[in-house]
Amino acid sequence: MTKDDIRQYSLTDLDRMVQDGNYVKTPADAPVYDPGDDFWSDARIVMPARKKSIHLRIDADVLDWFKAQGKGHLTRMNAVLRSYMETRQRQSR
Repeated sequence: MTKDDIRQYSLTDLDRMVQDGNYVKTPADAPVYDPGDDFWSDARIVMPARKKSIHLRIDADVLDWFKAQGKGHLTRMNAVLRSYMETRQRQSR
């Protein structure tokens, strides 16, 4: 593209281009954030809690919905359950 090639697109046009696969954001489009020199000064390693394997019966439509969201459906299901648990714990205090 040259300097003289200036194109204008509406938001609808851009959405259509993304849906059609004609426009894909590249790392050059990513915003830049400079965290500063002291960003890691108080960092600490936090190991994730150990997970427990269980057998759980889930309604087929619920499982299908989570799976349709893509990879990581079990992690998302755990996050939903955790959110519910934490909310209930706050309410009972």
